[in-house]
Amino acid sequence: MAKQITSLQNPFIKQVIQLKEKSRTRKKTGLFVIEGKRELSLAIKGSYDIETLFYYPDLFSESEARALNHYKIDTIKVSKEVYQKIAYRDTTEGIVAIAKTKDLAIENINFNTKTPLILVAEAPEKPGNIGALLRTADAANVDAVLIANPKTDMYNPNIIRSSVGCVFTNQIASGSTSDIIAFLKEKKINIFCAALQASTDYHTQDFTQASAIVVGTEATGLSDEWTNNSTQNIIIPMQGEIDSMNVSVAAGILTFEAKRQRNFK
Repeated sequence: MAKQITSLQNPFIKQVIQLKEKSRTRKKTGLFVIEGKRELSLAIKGSYDIETLFYYPDLFSESEARALNHYKIDTIKVSKEVYQKIAYRDTTEGIVAIAKTKDLAIENINFNTKTPLILVAEAPEKPGNIGALLRTADAANVDAVLIANPKTDMYNPNIIRSSVGCVFTNQIASGSTSDIIAFLKEKKINIFCAALQASTDYHTQDFTQASAIVVGTEATGLSDEWTNNSTQNIIIPMQGEIDSMNVSVAAGILTFEAKRQRNFK
C-alpha cells in the first residue's frame, strides 16, 4: 500500500515547511525543496539526488508517481490540506520534493573547452534577478555561472521558481569576489566588467577567447576589486535618460553578443 500523509503535524511535513522557509535549515541539513514537474525533471537531469516526493493525486497521478520509482525516489501521497500547506505556488502541479544540495564551491567547476564563457554576478540580492540571470545563462548555454559574495543561498525556493529550474541546468558556484577573481586569473580567463568608469563599448571587445562577463547590482554596480582587476571595463551605450538597466537584461545583451561573435568566428 502506498505511503500516505494526511496530518499537518507529521514530522515530514514540518520539515518541508522548515526547508521552504529557512535558509539556515537548508544549510544545516543539506536539503532543499523542489516544486513543479519541469523543475523536478531538470533536477533529475542535473543529477540531483531526490530523496522524497510528496504528491497530491488529484493533480499528479499514481502512475506518474510510480514512474519515478525508476529513480529510487520515495513517493508519499498527501491530502489536499497537506499539499496546500507545503506547496509554494497557487498554480502548481501536485508535487513537492526534497532533494540534496550540491557543493557549489568554485574548485568544483570544470570546463570542457579552452575558451569558456562565464557569467559572473556580484552580490545579487533579489531572487527574481538571480533566477532571470540563470535563465539567461541557460539560454546562452554558458559554461558556468559564478555568484560572488552571495546574499542568499542558491536553493531559495524563489530562485528555483524564478529560474524555472535553470538553477539545475547551469554549472554554478559561489564564493568571495577575491576567490573568484583568483580562479579566473589562474585559468587565464579575460575579465570584462560592466561598469560606467573607464569603459569602452561592449561590442568593440573580442569575446571569442576565454571570457568572464561580470555584472553588479543596479544600485551600487561592481566593487572596485572587480574593476581594478578587469581585462577591460565595458559599457552598454544608453540613449535614454538613465544610466543603468536591469542586471539580467544587461547580462543578456552582453552574453548574447559574446555568443554572436563565437557563432561567426
